[in-house]
Amino acid sequence: MAAMAENAIGSDIHRQAAAAAAAAETEYQRDVRKLVDLLSKLNPSAKEFFPSSYAPAADGSGASAGGGRNSNGRLSADAPIFVASSDYNNIDNQFVNGSNKDSSSDGSVNNQPNHRRRNGYNQGRRKMNDRARRAMREESIRRTVYVSEIDQLVTEEKLAEIFATCGQVVDCRVCGDTHSVLRFAFIEFADEDGARAALNLSGTMLGYYPVRVLPSKTAILPVNPKFLPRSEDEKEMVVRTVYCTNIDKRVTQTDVKVFFELICGKVSHLRLLGDNVHSTRIAFVEFVRWHLQGNHICSGV
Repeated sequence: MAAMAENAIGSDIHRQAAAAAAAAETEYQRDVRKLVDLLSKLNPSAKEFFPSSYAPAADGSGASAGGGRNSNGRLSADAPIFVASSDYNNIDNQFVNGSNKDSSSDGSVNNQPNHRRRNGYNQGRRKMNDRARRAMREESIRRTVYVSEIDQLVTEEKLAEIFATCGQVVDCRVCGDTHSVLRFAFIEFADEDGARAALNLSGTMLGYYPVRVLPSKTAILPVNPKFLPRSEDEKEMVVRTVYCTNIDKRVTQTDVKVFFELICGKVSHLRLLGDNVHSTRIAFVEFVRWHLQGNHICSGV
């Protein structure tokens, strides 16, 4: 009786084990069919994905210099793996996949630029350059004086010669004042001592008027050399040319030429300019010859 019960229990165990094995096989077959169905939907000619930073080799060699790609554009087996910057800082002079990790001076990893650090470096360098330019400009202002009430007969060369007694003159710029018969100038010295000494020349008679000398509040702006005469002929041409403003738009170029030729002499070239914004026009009048007649530059005949 006991033997029959034991045999029945053994048969049940075998049946349960067989049922479990059959269920497992059925589930495995179902998973295989799902995988086959999924793979059948893929494009067999599709290429594997790789980052755009991996450019194909230009020389046709097996791998590019930029990082482990074959000539067919696929990643090679010896391509360096990506290492996080936090891990990279803890590893020194170690090799990964047979190649030494490379890091540029800006903290990049695997030839990938650290844009945040590089941009910060560029901004810091730009700020440093701005500070340097500002310091140079302020230092130039301290070496510059402002001279006003300059007689029309005093030339730029004469003014620089007079102030050279105070120190070495680096630049002298005379400017016209449209609201006065007098002019003003900026004179820059090689050092601050020359600028301080130049203040003592305030009240000196130059021509018919005493000049005023004050510390300048601005530096002398550099002149674009493209706008300067580059030969002796161009310099002589500039001397024979006058600049005219406030010309009525009803006045023609012929009217301007006749006017100057009647008063001053023969005109060789004349250019009349205007636009739709300003109510008047300007002109450049070049004479054949020139000399001083009163306070006007006129041609000789």
